[in-house]
This record gives sequence, structure tokens and C-alpha cells, in this order.
Amino acid sequence: MSIPIEGLAPMLQIFDMPTSLAFYRDALGFELVAQAGPVDDIGCVLLRRDSIELMLNTAHEKPDRPTAPDPDRVAAHLDTVLYFGCPDVDAAYRHLQAKGIPVTEPAIAPCGMKQL
Repeated sequence: MSIPIEGLAPMLQIFDMPTSLAFYRDALGFELVAQAGPVDDIGCVLLRRDSIELMLNTAHEKPDRPTAPDPDRVAAHLDTVLYFGCPDVDAAYRHLQAKGIPVTEPAIAPCGMKQL
């Protein structure tokens, strides 16, 4: 017998909640569904766009937050990749550029997939 599972939402540990939230909400169109903490110190958010859910969590509590990201933590994220399914990668590229997001031009990856 198995238990019902209705979804899976990755949780990303982030350094700068306002910047991260602005990127996912304003550039990618995610909706803020829930937040933990006051507006000036949000610790965790649940974001949704269509059938996709994503959680962001600050890596440090406010009193312990360093002034810059820890290079060791940043280096540890090299094994984390989020693939967003998109029917028109070139249009996504133009959209991100128009939002001022630094992004590389779409290219065909060794696996044959066109990606940013």
C-alpha cells in the first residue's frame, strides 16, 4: 500500500529573499502563495505558476545573516539545476533579456536539447 502524493515542490536555500522573490515573481511570473515572516524579513515563501510550485528559504536567520553570500554555500549549488519546460526557448530568452536578466543565448546542449 502506498500513500497518496499530490505534488513535489523543490525548496531552494537562497541568500537574498527580496532579489530572489523579485526574479521568480516579476521575471518568471510566479505568484506568491504563502510566506513565513513579516514583509521586511520573509524567511520562506511558496510560489506557484500554473502547475509548478517552488519554495524559497533564506539560508540564514536575520541575526546570523552575513553581509555577503558564503562562497562555500554558493559552490555547493553547482549540482542543482532547475529545468523549466518551455515551448519556445528563443521567446523565453527575449523575455528574460527584456526584464534585464543576464542570460546566455539559447544553444543546443550535448544531449540535443535547446536550452539557456
